[in-house]
Order: sequence, then C-alpha cells, then structure tokens
Amino acid sequence: MGTTVEPAPPTEPSTPDATAKLPWWTRGDTNAFFGLGFNILVNALTLTGLMIGVVKVPADDVLGTVLPALGVALVLGNLYYTFLARRLAKRENRSDVTALPYGPSVPHMFIVVFVVMLPVYLKSNDAMQAWQAGLAWAFMIGVIVMIGAFVGPYVRKLTPRAAMLGTLAGISITFISMRPAGQIWDAAWIGLPVLAIILIGFFTDVKLPGNIPVGLAALLVGTAIGWIGGFMSLPDLQSAVDNIAIGVPDQRFDMLFSGLGDLAPLLGTAIPLGVYNFTEAMSNVESAAAAGDNYDLRSVLLADGAGACIGAAFGSPFPPAVYIGHPGWKDAGGRSTYSLASGVVVGLLCFLGLVGVLEALLPVPAIVPILLYIGLLIGAQAFQAVPRLHAVAVVAAILPNLAQWGTGLIDNALSAAGTTADKVGGDALANAGLVYSGLKTFGEGAVLVGLVLGAIVTFILDKKFHYAAIACLVGAVLSFIGLIHAPEVTWAANPQVALGYLFFGIVCFAYWFLPNARTPVTVDEADVVAGH
Repeated sequence: MGTTVEPAPPTEPSTPDATAKLPWWTRGDTNAFFGLGFNILVNALTLTGLMIGVVKVPADDVLGTVLPALGVALVLGNLYYTFLARRLAKRENRSDVTALPYGPSVPHMFIVVFVVMLPVYLKSNDAMQAWQAGLAWAFMIGVIVMIGAFVGPYVRKLTPRAAMLGTLAGISITFISMRPAGQIWDAAWIGLPVLAIILIGFFTDVKLPGNIPVGLAALLVGTAIGWIGGFMSLPDLQSAVDNIAIGVPDQRFDMLFSGLGDLAPLLGTAIPLGVYNFTEAMSNVESAAAAGDNYDLRSVLLADGAGACIGAAFGSPFPPAVYIGHPGWKDAGGRSTYSLASGVVVGLLCFLGLVGVLEALLPVPAIVPILLYIGLLIGAQAFQAVPRLHAVAVVAAILPNLAQWGTGLIDNALSAAGTTADKVGGDALANAGLVYSGLKTFGEGAVLVGLVLGAIVTFILDKKFHYAAIACLVGAVLSFIGLIHAPEVTWAANPQVALGYLFFGIVCFAYWFLPNARTPVTVDEADVVAGH
C-alpha cells in the first residue's frame, strides 16, 4: 500500500469572466521583472567574463556573436513560456497563473567553460576551436533534452515529490544561494540593506510608499550606496561606454558543424548533463505544480532542448533552461508577462552591447540578494509541499548537492594553489579532516543521485519496501554505467557503488516479507501546506 495523501486543493478559480480580463501586466509583474531580469543579467555578465577571461575568445566575438545569440534564445524562449502561462490561465479560468522563468543555465555556464572549452583551448591554444567544441556540446545537450521530453513525463509520475523538490532545494541552497551569500557579506554594507528590502518586501505584506516595486527599490538603494561609498569605478564605466558594440544575430552553422565533426570526446559530459537538464526541468515543473501552476512537462522539455539547439546555431555555447524560482516570482506577484519582459530587455541589452555598461554601473552586491531570496523560498517549499513524514527524504535528496558543492570548492582552491587533489593525495586530505574521495563519489551526478536517494527514502518511509528495492536497482544501473557516482560515462564506471545499491535493495526487499511490513502508512492531509 503506502502513504495516502490527498493532493493539495487547487487554486480557487477566478470569476467566470477572469480569462477575458486577464491582464497583460500587473504591479506584481513589475516586481518579478526586476528580480528575474537582474537574475538573468548577472548570468549574462558571468558568461561574458568566462568567455573572455578563461577561454580567451576575443571580446568583439563575445559581444558581437555570443551575446546576440543568447538574446535570440531569451526572447523566443520567454515568449513561448508566456504563451504557455496564458494558455494555462485560459484552460483553468484563472488570473493568477505565473509563467515559468527562463534563461542561461548557471551550472552549464561553468561546465561548458571549464570542462569542455578550456581543455580544448589549453591543448590547441586556439580559442575558436574551443568555442566550436562548446557549440557542438550545447547542441547535443539540446538534442538529449528533446529526447528526454518523451521520457520525462513518465519519470515524473514515478518519482516521489519529496525526491524532486529535495533535489531542487539542494541545487538552490548550494549553487544558487551560497555564492550570492558570499558576495553579499563580502560587501555587507551594500548587500545587507538590499537583502532587507527584498526579504521584507517579498515575505511580508508591508508596501513601500507609492507602491514602489521592491526589486527596483532594492537595486536603486544598493547602487546608490555602492557609488557613494566608492565601491564602483567611474573610469571603468567610461571604458565600458566607449566599448559599446551593437551585435546582430547571425547564424554560425559553419562553426557548429566543425565542432560536431569531433563530437565523440564531448559525449562523456553531454549525455549526463543532458539527463541533468531534463531531470532539473522535471523538478522545476513539479515545483511550479506545488505552487499551483501545473505545466505540461513535455512542452517544457521540448522548448528547453530547442532553445539550446537554436542558441548553438547562432553561436552561443550556453544552453538556456527553465530556471529554479517559479514560486518566488509567484510570491512576488509575477503573472504571465514578467518573464517575457525580462527576456526582451536582457535580449536588447545583448543586441545593443550594453551588458558591459551595466556590469560597470551596477554593484554585484546590489543584484545578487535576489538569488538568495530564491534559494530561501525553494528550500522552504521542499519541506512545505510534502507530508511531514517525508521531510527526511527531502534532506536525503539535498545531501548529494552539498557534497558536489563542497568538493567543487576544494578542487577550485587546490587549482588556485597550482595543484590538484590527486597530487596532494588522499592521505594528506584525510589528515586535514576532509573525506574527499567519498564526498566526490557521493556528489558525482548530484541531481540524479538526489532523485534516486530521495525516492528510496520516501518509499522506505511509506513502507513500500519493494518500490525502494526497485529504486535501488535503478541506482545500481546508473552507478555501473557512470551517470551517477562516477566522473564519466563508461562501462563498469563504479561497480563498488553499484554493488552497494544492490545490497541495499536486497535488504529492502527482504523487509517487504516481514510481519507488519505491508500495513498502510497514512498521514494527515493538514501536514501538506496548500500551494507552497
């Protein structure tokens, strides 16, 4: 049997003529626009710096080709998600539907730069060749995600909500929240007042005078403090203005086909990262459903995959995706058009070459508190939108992302010191109190690991021991082929971990035959917070 939980009650429908009056813009859209827009802008600034500073692609090519290509994907993708939101609102006769947020994927920005393009550049000393490899990799990510569109809906049906939301919370707490938190406290005199405005404005019903949008007020206050306090540089701003260059989107099929000609070395990361994309999108759609907006997963995955392919064809190696954070923008009042406005405005900034100007104008500590807000909200939702009994499974799904984040920090610190974990040695790291090897294994393929581990724990809590055994078998197979707990996809990638999952499954299956093992587990429906 298992846990019997009635689904949270759907959002109350609006008046019968709500769809006819569904506005294209609300004050809440203004709030969400400033939040999401600057979120996307931070990512655009980051990928610009990575391309120029790490891969050594000339600034003219980045500003004239990569950013305009990203702009094309942003405009088309956010237009599509606005269409999906308004279609959902019409179908359910509601005026409170929130569009899914969309932009360049944060984890992929670093992976394509440091795992795909940088090794090619170091080997060939040719930035163009590295760029071509990045385009081929992004294109393959898109193809894999579109293939996943026909598998993802079935996976979503079989995977417990606690596993999906817990995995999303792990990503949000580690990769979305921790770096911004560090940037805030690194210049706390700028970041903390901004964070205060955002937390009070978005988590309480206290309004600013004149109903000034929270995101705009936070940005203006932080920017003013940064400039008055000397955190920003006027010469840097003047230099950025002098370097403005308009970029017209242009097809780069020649570069894409050249990169696809040497695709084999890229598949080792493209396959697991493509799987990561569609599993993260699946969790994001589940998060939106928990907040009251139930989108069709297949439509989302096809759009994400197409966006990656289109961006690569125009010259961008950075796959866009549905973002974490839908509940946050819904809480901020965003409805159907905030995401489109964010995509269009950032897209125009990319076309007009103004991204560098904004980087020199806006202090980073004034922008990133919005990301910390999203991390707090998604982390809370993971516990609020599942039965209290399943809180343990949520924590279990969070842990692999913590492991991946922690070992990533260790690797980056060692790299800055000119060494690696292999050179330092496991014994030396262990003597320093670091269980590096185990954490590295635990965190490889963290998104999938979180789904598997969260599902196993959920089924155990529900006393569905036979289902837990099946989930263990899935974990064993994924470990054996290297999609989880291994650095690359290969046969017999980590047989020891695969064997461990098999033994785990045998124990679960054995418990299924014990007395009282099949007594149904029930929970109080009041344990689940309606919506989020």
